[in-house]
Amino acid sequence: MIESVDVPIIASHVPVYAHPGDAGADLVSTETLTLAPGQRALVGTGVRIALPDGYVAFVVPRSGLAAKHGITIVNSPGTVDAGYRGEIKVSLLNTDADEAYAITAGDRIAQLIVMPVPRVRFLPVDELPDSTRGEGGFGSTGYQTGEPA
Repeated sequence: MIESVDVPIIASHVPVYAHPGDAGADLVSTETLTLAPGQRALVGTGVRIALPDGYVAFVVPRSGLAAKHGITIVNSPGTVDAGYRGEIKVSLLNTDADEAYAITAGDRIAQLIVMPVPRVRFLPVDELPDSTRGEGGFGSTGYQTGEPA
């Protein structure tokens, strides 16, 4: 079993996990606003945290908002570094071409995922070792039909 991590927080609405085993804890809006079709807005959550060194938090979209209303996060995942102490805000975007979306203070607008991250040492080399994938980039593993790109 993975151990829990204590994260000091200042928040009027502490993020909560909707179900046991969920990876993301819900962040709620502290603002009331309407996102017109194609509009984006930086929305406050009132949450400030102090992550331990070696951890990062990612702000990710809520799947229901994305699927039902086209609401996503512009810079998804938003990265919250361990040293950041300001308010976590969410850059929401309404991708729906026709319908506005109303957000009320207290609405769940995103999820916060906290993860350990190792410190990496970048080692300059003249050549990289071979791999099965090689230099294949976007689309190199094919499409739904199973055809190679």
